Amino acid sequence: MGSDSYEFIRTEVSGHVFTLTMNRPEVMNALHPAASFEMADAIDKFNDDPELWIGILTGAGDRAFSAGNDLKATASGEGQSGFPDTGFGGITHRFDCNKPIIAAVNGVALGGGFEIALAADIIVASDTAVFGLPEPKVGLAALAGGMHRLPRLIGVKNAMALLLTGKHIDAREAHRLGIVQEITKPEDLQARAKAWAEEISECSPLSVRATKAAALGGLDRPLEEALGMNFREVADLFSSEDFREGPRAFAEKRKPQWKGR
Repeated sequence: MGSDSYEFIRTEVSGHVFTLTMNRPEVMNALHPAASFEMADAIDKFNDDPELWIGILTGAGDRAFSAGNDLKATASGEGQSGFPDTGFGGITHRFDCNKPIIAAVNGVALGGGFEIALAADIIVASDTAVFGLPEPKVGLAALAGGMHRLPRLIGVKNAMALLLTGKHIDAREAHRLGIVQEITKPEDLQARAKAWAEEISECSPLSVRATKAAALGGLDRPLEEALGMNFREVADLFSSEDFREGPRAFAEKRKPQWKGR
């Protein structure tokens, strides 16, 4: 899965890790519809490939993860219109991917760019990162999930302080609020994102997917109801080779050889 077929993104595979880079640095990796459709296609392929276990999302250059929607392209009617069913960046309305996704935020993450990061499972940020949902300042609204994900993540009052003002916050404040899980130097960002991916890959990929599916699937349910829910991913885990390999490796005092099946 190389980058040659894409114009606005780059993709790379290293072992079981898939990296997608938004590649429009001349506009701070702002996305127009064509770029979102490319991202949707690439994430579809990642989701469908049994050999790819973990995804990393990042932006080209050191200035921006993504400045969000390319308003100039929108105003000019450049290229195709609309966005994929899976949302802005092919991810903000995607609910079918239970593989873990890490956002490596290397600068500005504003508007839709912030919403892409919020759609990931873990955010690792450069100490130069800036986050915000400034849509109200230009007569728009954070319709790519920001208005709903942020209150769930950091609480209603903390979220309203950002949503109603459109203000920006730095990486340190985002970390304090629980948005960012690690802050690192810009030159170490990609290595740290890969380190997180490596740490996740030490776990059974099917266990990880079952965990993500159950954690997110039960999030809006009462605890008793959530505990009683049945998830396909959990059933897949119980019937897998990896379900037998884990205890066997532990008993034999060796590293598990996960197969993802």
